[in-house]
Amino acid sequence: MICSYLLSAFVTSRWVTDTQIALFTMAGLLAIRSVRLRRARLRLIISAGFVVSLLMILVANHQLGDTGRGVASLWGGLLLLFIVVVILHQILAAPAVTVQSIYAAISAYLIIGLMFSAFYGAMYFFQGRVFFAGGQPGNGANFQYFSFTTLTTLGYGDFTAKYNPGRTVAMLEAMTGQIFLATLVAKLVATFRPTAAAGRNSGREPDEPG
Repeated sequence: MICSYLLSAFVTSRWVTDTQIALFTMAGLLAIRSVRLRRARLRLIISAGFVVSLLMILVANHQLGDTGRGVASLWGGLLLLFIVVVILHQILAAPAVTVQSIYAAISAYLIIGLMFSAFYGAMYFFQGRVFFAGGQPGNGANFQYFSFTTLTTLGYGDFTAKYNPGRTVAMLEAMTGQIFLATLVAKLVATFRPTAAAGRNSGREPDEPG
């Protein structure tokens, strides 16, 4: 995901969108593999669906103009939403809070920023290549910058959404970022007991004599 962010930050070519979708699809497939499904056939069907969707998006992104690129951005956001849901499910289903749980929550937080960035990109193409007020250019780097400054409620103000749909989604992202940090991440950090984890890893209770 960090590689995807850096690609959009420094490169604005259309192939970056294809690369991002490929990375998102791979992350989705890895997320599926980590989930215990009752039937292996169901896992195979879902995996095949991701691959087919990837092919369809690549065609739409290069053959259908702005509509296709909007669809590609929208699907990329939905893929990231799926990954976030899978990660959160695994965190909440875990019997104990571990370091991996905290890392997973941080990863989910970053993915949320990328997810909203993809949704902004979709709105840009669906609205006739207009999203930012003041005629600011719409590209991957600006959408991600706007997304993460909104998610963290930093809000420099140099980029603002021009229309109500964009403003509404931006407010939703800001609330999501604050609720995510104030509830899930704070709870995980407060519940985490490193001494207990060390005791389990060593095969004995934390206060068991050596």
